[in-house]
Amino acid sequence: MHKTPLFGAVAAILLILADGTTPAGATNWLQFGYDTAHSGFNRAEKGYSTAGNTIAYHYALPAGSDRADSAPIYLGNVTTSSGTKNILFILTNNGTFLALDADSKTLNVLWSQQPTGGGTTTRGFGSGAIDPDLQSVYVYGFDGKIHKYHVADGTEVMSGGWPEVSTLKPEVEKGAAGLSIATSHAGTTYLYSVTDGYIGDANDYQGHLTAIDLASGSQKVFNSVCSDKTIHFCNSALMSCVKATDDCSSRQNGIWGRPGAIYDDGTDRVFITTGNGPYNASTGGLDWGDSVLALNPDGSGSGGGMPVDSYTPTTFQNLQNTDADLGSESIAIVPPPPGTAAQYQHIAVQAGKDGCVRLINLADLSGQGAPAKTGGELDAKDLVSATAHCATGSDGPEIKPQPVVWVNPADSSSWIYVTSYSDGSAMYKIALDGSGKPSLAKQWPAGTNLAPSATSAVVANGTLYYMSGNHLVAVDAATGASRSGGVWASTSFSSQHWQSPIMVNGRLYLFNDASPSELWVFQLDGAFKSGFD
Repeated sequence: MHKTPLFGAVAAILLILADGTTPAGATNWLQFGYDTAHSGFNRAEKGYSTAGNTIAYHYALPAGSDRADSAPIYLGNVTTSSGTKNILFILTNNGTFLALDADSKTLNVLWSQQPTGGGTTTRGFGSGAIDPDLQSVYVYGFDGKIHKYHVADGTEVMSGGWPEVSTLKPEVEKGAAGLSIATSHAGTTYLYSVTDGYIGDANDYQGHLTAIDLASGSQKVFNSVCSDKTIHFCNSALMSCVKATDDCSSRQNGIWGRPGAIYDDGTDRVFITTGNGPYNASTGGLDWGDSVLALNPDGSGSGGGMPVDSYTPTTFQNLQNTDADLGSESIAIVPPPPGTAAQYQHIAVQAGKDGCVRLINLADLSGQGAPAKTGGELDAKDLVSATAHCATGSDGPEIKPQPVVWVNPADSSSWIYVTSYSDGSAMYKIALDGSGKPSLAKQWPAGTNLAPSATSAVVANGTLYYMSGNHLVAVDAATGASRSGGVWASTSFSSQHWQSPIMVNGRLYLFNDASPSELWVFQLDGAFKSGFD
């Protein structure tokens, strides 16, 4: 039986792979959310000295590079022509992919690439992902392809199927979510890319997953509409193809949660969550709007257009009618706390733009043992208790940032931090009833240090960090109490959109929403102690 620990194994594997490449005790941030589960929980951070002064610096990205509307990724101790470097990688809204010297207090671009194509400048492209071999980095381009570059110098790999197609419709589909990489129980490592439409849900787009075998370069596609067609749909207006067979008459169902696809090691499945659009699977159709879909690690379903499993709220029609995307987030995998019953050992949170936080069973999404059923969540809580959007599916306190999952080392309890676009935040703890069935118990709501609008967060050493407005906030994960004042502000730090921080090797790295964006770096020796330097 495969029993690799969910989060700890990832960090351990990375440290082993990094032997001889990264310094002892160092770690990397290889994809959105740090680990394969995209938890945002960096267990490698053990605490910081309060001696000495806070080191903080910032600088603007090169002119013309536009906003960096995502989270960076990080790789340490890379041998380059100019010496050994710690590198930050960031994708900007005009398709520029930058490799920055993470330790330079002034702009030092080690290399950059900007694939051209039919995509357009817009808000919100996802993070790239670094190969587990630590030699290559992958990123989505305006041409609708995933590009592979050598981390040291940006040389593009042009063999073995690279660059790989993610969409044949870059004019109407984009990679709004991050790329993700995971290794299945069979030992195959896959890269996952998902697509969404441009802002406004306009045009003929269809959300889909592309799963790429990194060893062979082969790929499989699962479409969230017309799911019996396992192809990239064509744009008949721009290319020679037959719309009736090579495209889909349904549209929407975009996949745009910040991490994109989520691989769950416990079930050996990959999960995607779709946004607003048509759903008819429970009545014999092949459209999967506002649903969580479980697939095999290679991106395939169970045949005939069926995923391996699915979860769809009973409120799916109202979610579609009010643009209350279930898929404004990806699932957040939650380690089961001690005492959880055997049938609930694989659980996750799924929240959406209706302001509803749902707890689901990844091993049986609907509780009915098969896909194409509705309902079946283990628990559902309205983020704002005065609303009833879990029951109605109406657009509500819009939950868009990806949740953070934290295991409290004091008692191995599991906690989930959830924040909305403009209606506050809350920390939930997994509670168990007498039979070991889990539910969501709110621990602390938004307070004076938790502004109503916040980004995807990170947690390390019992402290939760996130961006809110022009502030960087740090609070105690278990209580919500501020850490030494809690808020670190600068008048130069403009507001955020999809940007979010990463925290690695004692430093917080983040980009603001200026144009071009600025990189801000905070040293955690004395952070939130003496203010901004």
